[in-house]
Amino acid sequence: MQIGCHVSISGSIDRAVDNALERECSAFQIFTRNPRGWHAKELTKTDIAIFKSKLAASGIDRLAICAHMPYLPNLATPKEDGFAKSLKTLIDETHRCAHLGIPYLVTHLGSHLGTGDEAGIKRLVRGLSEAGRIKNDVMILLENTAGQKNSVGSDFEQLGEIFAQLGPAEKFGVCLDTCHAFVSGYDLRTEEKVEEAFAEFDRYVGIKNLKIIHLNDARGGLGCNLDRHYHLGLGEIGEEGISAVVKFANRKKIPVILETPIDDERDDFANIRKAKELA
Repeated sequence: MQIGCHVSISGSIDRAVDNALERECSAFQIFTRNPRGWHAKELTKTDIAIFKSKLAASGIDRLAICAHMPYLPNLATPKEDGFAKSLKTLIDETHRCAHLGIPYLVTHLGSHLGTGDEAGIKRLVRGLSEAGRIKNDVMILLENTAGQKNSVGSDFEQLGEIFAQLGPAEKFGVCLDTCHAFVSGYDLRTEEKVEEAFAEFDRYVGIKNLKIIHLNDARGGLGCNLDRHYHLGLGEIGEEGISAVVKFANRKKIPVILETPIDDERDDFANIRKAKELA
């Protein structure tokens, strides 16, 4: 069972491993840099060496670790300068992951800003394909969206159509977010519905391409398109559905990473305990 959460790199990037171990994680996700800006502080040889040393000593499987793209990049944008900056950031992030020994980089699929799905997907595929030609061993994972206005890739059929246009195959995979899937219309509230949703995902995308599951309950209801994560079992998906997802992930040996809130209700420690309990 590989379960963990997104952990902070505050102080230095190697602190992520300490934070993961403190939370009893057997998987984790990080931002390699400040996620809210375009500028990235350069990783020094010392930063890289300490991170890799701590990771090797941690016992956490390298294939249960991923990084997440920062918030600003948007490869579906019609704005040429925005597209160029987004592509540069994606390529830079693959290099940063390669230096750190992180095998997966999760990316959002972006917004076409009103220009339509077809045009947005065309730009997205162009950008991802260019990044896929970069020579390193980092796999880019496409994350399904919550179906917000102007977004692409919320339904599995469209996600599969995007994925099928990308290559080489070893450079791309998928990260499935349970909150995003639920609020975009995939019922995950019972074991039966979870099996149906994963069967549909397999038909259009392929379970073999699913490398990471973001395990989040949803504050909003089925099909509402509200991207608000919530504590496991306390949201609209509920305990039965979350339990079924964790058990599916365990059967398929897919690492599970939580992106749940930290508030007076629960923190990371409590949500990870709940995930293990539901497993």
